[in-house]
Amino acid sequence: MTTASDLAGAAWRKSSYSDGGANNCIEIADGFPGVVPVRDSKNPTGGVLLFPAAAWSAFIGGVTADQFH
Repeated sequence: MTTASDLAGAAWRKSSYSDGGANNCIEIADGFPGVVPVRDSKNPTGGVLLFPAAAWSAFIGGVTADQFH
């Protein structure tokens, strides 16, 4: 199970579509088998959501396929 201490050294990244790097996006961290940590870029010391990797992949696939209107 991924814990808060596991995330202390996480390398966070934003989408390349994130308005020129402004703090109005989510950030994700790679390198956590089975889960995708997600946080609000405007509040990097706030909470982190952990999504199952398969669910995150399905979400990204839906976004890429323009399934959400």
